[in-house]
Amino acid sequence: MFTLTILREKVRRFLKNEEGASAIEYSIIAALIAVVIVTGATAVGTDINTVFTSISTALQGATGTGAGSGGGSGG
Repeated sequence: MFTLTILREKVRRFLKNEEGASAIEYSIIAALIAVVIVTGATAVGTDINTVFTSISTALQGATGTGAGSGGGSGG
């Protein structure tokens, strides 16, 4: 009977302990922040890729037309 009382008291203390719950809450918050950062970085990366692609296309067009015409003001 004495061990049953000790066991019941240990179970009661285990259920009242909230330290693990706060650790889980902090982990969920950290995971959500990580998802937001990854989503934002992906969106910014796509935008930067579009900008560099348009710059690259413009530079290729400029060097292609400039080399073929021999310069614009040489006349």
